[in-house]
Amino acid sequence: MQPLIDSAHEADERAPREGGEGNATGAAEGTTPSALAVRLGALATHRWFWPVALLLGYLGQTAFRLVLSIHNYYPSVHADEDGYLAIARVLAGRPTTEMPTGVIIPGGYSLLISPALRIADNPATAYHLIMVINAVLNALVFPLAFVAARRLGLSRPHAFVAGTAVALVPPVIFYSQFVMTDTVLPVLLLIWVIGMHGWLSPGSPRRRALQAVAMSLAAGYSMATHDRGGVVVALTALVLVVVLVFGWAPRLTSLAGIGALGVSYLGAKLLDGFVTSQFKDVPGAGVGNKVFENLEDGKYTGTIIVRSLGELWYFFTSSYGLGAVAFVLCTVAVFHRRFSVAERVVAFCMVAMLCGTALASAAGLADNERIDNWVYARYCAVLVPVFMVVGLAPLFRAGRRSLLRLALAGVVVVGITGLSVTEYAGSKLNAWVIPWTVPDAQFLSSTYDGLHMGRTTFGALAVLAACLLLRVAGGRRIVAAVVGCLAVFAAYATVTVTNNIAESHSKFRQYESVGLAKEAGLGKGDNVILDWDLDWGTRMSLAFEVYWGRVWTDNVKYGNTPPEQANAMLLTVSKDKGATPESSWQKPLPGWHVAKYNMDRGWVLWRKG
Repeated sequence: MQPLIDSAHEADERAPREGGEGNATGAAEGTTPSALAVRLGALATHRWFWPVALLLGYLGQTAFRLVLSIHNYYPSVHADEDGYLAIARVLAGRPTTEMPTGVIIPGGYSLLISPALRIADNPATAYHLIMVINAVLNALVFPLAFVAARRLGLSRPHAFVAGTAVALVPPVIFYSQFVMTDTVLPVLLLIWVIGMHGWLSPGSPRRRALQAVAMSLAAGYSMATHDRGGVVVALTALVLVVVLVFGWAPRLTSLAGIGALGVSYLGAKLLDGFVTSQFKDVPGAGVGNKVFENLEDGKYTGTIIVRSLGELWYFFTSSYGLGAVAFVLCTVAVFHRRFSVAERVVAFCMVAMLCGTALASAAGLADNERIDNWVYARYCAVLVPVFMVVGLAPLFRAGRRSLLRLALAGVVVVGITGLSVTEYAGSKLNAWVIPWTVPDAQFLSSTYDGLHMGRTTFGALAVLAACLLLRVAGGRRIVAAVVGCLAVFAAYATVTVTNNIAESHSKFRQYESVGLAKEAGLGKGDNVILDWDLDWGTRMSLAFEVYWGRVWTDNVKYGNTPPEQANAMLLTVSKDKGATPESSWQKPLPGWHVAKYNMDRGWVLWRKG
């Protein structure tokens, strides 16, 4: 977005004389640098300084994530985590088990975490190792955000502090505390955007070809990681074809991008085929089919449109309004001829990706009445780093008036999207909502008892207003300090969300995830039949907790024949007074006996032999 920011800077050139706002040079003329500043400036001239600074920053980001998540040792987000863990299990060379989700999901993320299941000999250790992998992968947002900020014309110190702030916000870190694809998708999308911009920018053909390949490989792997990646691949293919036809880049670089996209697409399909072959009789997710079916069904039209706007509202507020500023800036860039081809194409893809993701997820969940689906947080959150980098750039580069105009337009966008949901959904929003599904909204509203859109909007815009007021009052000379304060606030928000939502959610799921298996004496090598009537979370978790054996969900107690290799069966039992453990299976097969039970919690473990 550099041309718009530069033009805004030129338009406000008189500001240092008329309004007292100076640029970095002007501000420095009237002050004497401190000894520390002089020494840091001298250090920064060395070639090794910035690589070392980035490495230390990356290690700090990794350590921060590990402190938040390393104590986790079991899945608690059902059935998402359980599905990825089941796929990681077979990709690690372990025996197959039941697919908890009931459908085949993409295995790209599971491939990245599979070494943990290959190394560890028990589920707790494996989960700890996955948290380490998540931290290492997710922290890559920091150096990539630094590179993106540099592409927007920020100096190295400014890009460093901006990247730090972006990498610390809750939407980036929160999901990496679980076995979720949202750990790595923000990294892939940053590579995608940076690669696209580099490919379409002036430079040597070799460098541009490498950037095109990086863009395409990131797009293909995002599709191998989650269904949202299908939107990335579609946009990438569209851009490659258009650029090739109009000659906006050397044709050999476009062909290199097309070839890389084809290879990565084929790789994603091969991975999907392998995973499917390991889970026989399990259908594909069919998410794309459901999206189009609901889009074609007229009764869902209003719901889909409003929920799309709701997801955009959540996206804008979770990025403290900076995402809305970036959205306005990108929209202007698409239609403004002063922008270069690279900037216009990237801006278009960012807006299209955001709106396309919101629309697709809203359509896919249109027939689901869960309250959080009106503003669902997760699907668009992977774009927060990209948009926040663009939203922060005007703070450093734009003049006062242009900055305020952008911010005002962003506030209007936030207001329109928020009001659309509240007016359409009305009283439906007053129901209790699972805190895990709206973590940022609950933090910004300072309450964890529901969804409060008005308070959340006010909280987000208050953060944006504080940044703008400090920037306008102090000028460009203090903007690095302002963004540094934003980084501290982002870290505080992430810690608070972890303490109040992530940890409480995990503790709530503890018994069903690991407590029951421990109490029942189930081992990692058991082969267990699960009753259909068992708690859903328990059935999901045991596919991972039974680490070397496997599980089946079956109605054996009503006559189905158990698999020959099964040696244990977990059944439900009535909690009514007078019920006995033996009553959980009216006609037990020879050789089976009651081994453990908990009548208060309503389960009985039968064993064979």
